Amino acid sequence: MSDRETTPGTGAAPPAPGSRTGAPALPQEALEIAAGYAFPGPALDLGALLWDGTSLPDARIRVPLSMLNRHGLVAGATGTGKTKTLQLIAEQLSAQGVPVFLADVKGDLSGIAAPGQPNDRVRSRAAEVHQPWTGTGFPAEFLALGGIGHGVPVRATITSFGPVLLSKVLQLNQTQEQSLGLIFHYADTKGLELVDLKDLRAVVAFLTSDEGKAELKNIGGLSTATAGVILRSLTAFEAEGMGDFFGEPEFDTAELLRTAPDGRGLVSVLELSAVQDRPRLFSTFLMWLLADLFHDLPEVGDVDRPKLVFFFDEAHLLFDGASKAFLDAITRTVRLIRSKGVGVFFVTQTPKDVPAEVLGQLGNRVQHALRAFTPDDQKALRATVRTFPDSPYDLEELLTVLGTGEAVVTVLSEKGAPTPVAATRLRAPESLMGPIGAEALDRAVEGSAVHERYAQAVDRESAYERLQEPRGGKGPDEITGERRRGTGEGRPGKGPDEITGAGKGGRGTSSRGRAEEGEEPSVVEQVVSSGMFKSLARSVGTQIGREITRSLFGTARRRR
Repeated sequence: MSDRETTPGTGAAPPAPGSRTGAPALPQEALEIAAGYAFPGPALDLGALLWDGTSLPDARIRVPLSMLNRHGLVAGATGTGKTKTLQLIAEQLSAQGVPVFLADVKGDLSGIAAPGQPNDRVRSRAAEVHQPWTGTGFPAEFLALGGIGHGVPVRATITSFGPVLLSKVLQLNQTQEQSLGLIFHYADTKGLELVDLKDLRAVVAFLTSDEGKAELKNIGGLSTATAGVILRSLTAFEAEGMGDFFGEPEFDTAELLRTAPDGRGLVSVLELSAVQDRPRLFSTFLMWLLADLFHDLPEVGDVDRPKLVFFFDEAHLLFDGASKAFLDAITRTVRLIRSKGVGVFFVTQTPKDVPAEVLGQLGNRVQHALRAFTPDDQKALRATVRTFPDSPYDLEELLTVLGTGEAVVTVLSEKGAPTPVAATRLRAPESLMGPIGAEALDRAVEGSAVHERYAQAVDRESAYERLQEPRGGKGPDEITGERRRGTGEGRPGKGPDEITGAGKGGRGTSSRGRAEEGEEPSVVEQVVSSGMFKSLARSVGTQIGREITRSLFGTARRRR
C-alpha cells in the first residue's frame, strides 16, 4: 500500500488520481469525477470510485466535514447495506470529535462500541479500496425510550412534548389537534403542570365533567364531543403501556453533545428494537429530540465541523399520516437547525418516502441499490434517478445492479456545490458489524455517567394531584388561589408557600405572617410570596402559570 495514502479523517488531501507509481491512468470521465472529491480540508472517506464494475482505489470518494450539517439522505432497498453505511459515517465522525446520534431500530448498532472482527470479507473489502483497516471500538452511550430495553431511560414531559407531536402519536385529525392545543393553553393558564399522561388525562376529564363544563365554554372552539374523543384516545394510549415514555426526570438533549475524555465524539445509540411495534411513537419521539435541540442550541452559522450529526432511521414512519402542520414544522426545523451546527440524515428505502419540501433541504446523498420487480418499483426507480444531477452513468440500470456495500454518492463540496455523481464501493466499518452481547450492553448502561441521573422515574405533584383535591365546586384557578394563600386542603406534602414560610423550629416566616403582626413585608418576601415564584418553585424546569412560549412543534422550552 502506498505510503501516500492517508488515514480517514486526518484532513490531508488524498493522492492525485492515477499518480501512484505503476498504476494505470484513470479514464478521463473517472478522473473528472475523482477531481470533484479531492477536498483539501478535513473529510470523511466513504470509499473508492467504481467504474465499469471495477474499484479504483486511487479515486477516493469523500465528504467534507464542514458540510455534514447540510443534512443528507441514506436510501436503498432492504439488505443493501444502509445500516453499515451509518456505522461507517458515525465512526469517522466520532474519530473527528463530532458527537453522533443513531436510532437503532433493528438492534444491531450496539457493536459500534466494540472492535470489529477481521474476516475474509472485511480483508477483501479493505484491499479493494486500499483501506488500512484496524478493529476499533468507539465511545458509546446506550439509551432506551422510557427505559424499555437496554439503555438509560429517555423520557419527556407532556408539556415539553407539546400538542402537535402528541397529536401525531395519538393519530388525531387536524380539528382534534387544534383542540388539543387549546387544552394545553388552558392547562398553562391555570397552572396545571402536565408532566405525564395521567396529568393530561385528568385535565381533559375535568373539562368534560359537570364541574368543568363551564371552564370548557371559556375555551373558544373546543366542543365537549372533541374533548371526549381526545380523552378516549389518551385513555387507550395509556392502556397500551405508553405511560412509561412520559414523565420525569426528563432527558436533557445536551447529553447528546458530549465528547469522550480522549476527544472522540460520543455515539449515542437509542435502542428501538424493544418498541418496534410502536413505530409512530418512536419516530415522533425522535422528532422531539431534534426539536428540543433546536430550542436550546445557539446560532453558529457555518462551522468547521458539526456539533452533532443526527441519523433518523426508518424516516418514512415519521411522515406517514402526518398533518400539514406537522410536515411544515419538520421542514422548518430541518431548514433552520443547520445554522445551529446540527446535521440530520434521513434513512429510508426510497427518496419518495421523504416529502419534497424536506428532500430539497438534503445536500448529501448515499443511494444504495433499488429493486425494480413491480411496476410501482420501476416508477419509484425512475423518480429516484430524476433527483440526481446529470452524470455519465446510466443510473436507472446502475441502481438495480449495485452490490451490498456499494452506493451512488453525491455530496456538497466545501464551496457548497454538488459533487459529480459517483458510484462507490464503500469502506468496511472498523467496529463490530453486529450487536454486542446483552451482558456487555447492561454493563455499559450501568457504567454510564448519566445512568444514575435518569434511571429512577419521579412522580411529583402536578395536574393530576391538583385536580384530585377536594374542589367543592371550585375551578382550578380558585384552588390555585387557595393554595397560594395556604388554605388548600387534602393536598399531599407541603407546597412551595409552606416550604418558603417554614423556619427552624416550625416558626412561620412568611410575608403573610408578618402582615398579621402589622409588619411591612420586605421586597424579597413579596417576591417569594408571589404566585409566579411559587408556580416556578413547583415547576423546576417548566414555565407555567403563564402561556408557555411554544416552538414550531408546540413544545415548551425548558429552563436548564
